Amino acid sequence: MNTFYLGIDVGSVSTNLVLLDEHANVYKKLYVRTQGQPIKSLKEALAMLKQTVKTDFRIGGVGTTGSGRQLASVMVGADVVKNEITAHAVAALNHCPDARTILEIGGQDSKIIIIREGIVYDFAMNTVCAAGTGSFLDRQAARLNIPIEAFGSYALQSKSSVRIAGRCAVFAESDMIHKQQTGQNIEDIINGLCEALVRNYLNNLGKGKEIKDSILFQGGVAANVGIVAAFEREFGKKVMIPEHFDVMGALGAAILAKEEVKKTGTTHFYGFELVNREYKAKSFECQDCSNRCEVIEILSNGEPVARWGDRCGKWSGLTKEQSETSA
Repeated sequence: MNTFYLGIDVGSVSTNLVLLDEHANVYKKLYVRTQGQPIKSLKEALAMLKQTVKTDFRIGGVGTTGSGRQLASVMVGADVVKNEITAHAVAALNHCPDARTILEIGGQDSKIIIIREGIVYDFAMNTVCAAGTGSFLDRQAARLNIPIEAFGSYALQSKSSVRIAGRCAVFAESDMIHKQQTGQNIEDIINGLCEALVRNYLNNLGKGKEIKDSILFQGGVAANVGIVAAFEREFGKKVMIPEHFDVMGALGAAILAKEEVKKTGTTHFYGFELVNREYKAKSFECQDCSNRCEVIEILSNGEPVARWGDRCGKWSGLTKEQSETSA
């Protein structure tokens, strides 16, 4: 029987799963849309993963990451829970031990990670502005009636530079419409948009940071050849795209799970039967002090199994009996 290590990355746009074998090779990867329902998307992804693996296997360890990492951890019984910065850095260094700069652009956020001597030296994240993220590019591709898969190739056909205001998603879209109305070529407009998004990314995240080789580009937007080319022109350097660029967070989580289980000797994974359990998330505001913490509560088949969000630890990890006593 094969032993695989499962990495789960639950984000606002996608839920990614990776199965890693004993030799740290990706055996299977899966990408599904979260669509605002992380519990549903994770259960569906796990069921799909089990059905698509055509061999006898066991899960040797599980790691979770992403904005929904705590939720995913409670659902699956994770052995390790890590933030996206750590997971992406681990995956990048696994692919390229000489990595010094990691560019990551996903569906709703973006980040830059600076690596020095094999460890995270500095990083920055942008979770506020949509400009430069995959969702913004999806929207512009749809507005122009161009498949997102072909969006970047249009930029490569550009013959002249058209400057698009990229500091804000709203202004960028308005500027694109204005350039269309003045008769500019669509290829030049798309290329200008790619360059604007790269400028916005570097102004927001890269300011004051030294971009050193090797440079890795991760996240779904790395599939856009127009953005890749714009980064390379800006840096004057080659940008590497890892083979599994679209699921690097999940890959890093799987690697970390493998390392953790080697130390502990056992996994906490609940098994794929968890997809048959009912999970529900709700929140309440604690009134016990002026912090007014919003506490997230996860229920499985009606029973609370985890809570987090409180600063003092009053609610975190309480059992049902304890919570009833405290109420």
